Amino acid sequence: MYAPGACDEVASAVRARLEALGVRAVNLMSSPGSGKTTLLERTIQDLGGRRSIAVVEADQETALDADRIRRTGVDVVQVNTGAAGHLDAPTLDRALDVLDPAPKSLLFVENVGNLVGPARFDLGEAGQVVLISVTEGTDKPLKYPYIFAAADLVVINKLDLLPYVDFDIDACRLHVASVNPAATVVTVSATRGDNLTDWYGWLFS
Repeated sequence: MYAPGACDEVASAVRARLEALGVRAVNLMSSPGSGKTTLLERTIQDLGGRRSIAVVEADQETALDADRIRRTGVDVVQVNTGAAGHLDAPTLDRALDVLDPAPKSLLFVENVGNLVGPARFDLGEAGQVVLISVTEGTDKPLKYPYIFAAADLVVINKLDLLPYVDFDIDACRLHVASVNPAATVVTVSATRGDNLTDWYGWLFS
């Protein structure tokens, strides 16, 4: 167990380590089932030829998501957090020792599915992304304001299901802006491929 402040010190060291390599690290956070792994699979498929990609997968148990990512051909490390509902910087630091991402690569950290804990922990990442799917409810940014307030980018996913659910995209955008006026919001379907150029544009901005 790390003392208060110790994780922040490790996060600073992780950030310096990644910046020295020119690695852009993105922390993907969401509730379970929002589509983080599907978005990563599609991103690797579309961008794998443009830049080297590596992935850290975090779940409380199993290596199911890491197995999915491994089938795309990129390097991946699975981290099981047990009872913890989030990653912390020391855990990520150890995962990087195994993963050894290539210089100037994209590093995706798929955090544990949880809208409460992950945003409280700096991992040393360059950007924080929160996914919300249209199946979850328009009011999620109001119910879980801290994680949305920490986000650099909010991705509204599963647009392909919009005709079948009660979800108001404009209202959700307003809710995000009420807790984080600086956040960029994009709408996508990772499954169907809608608007993914907006997501890719942010990654390379």
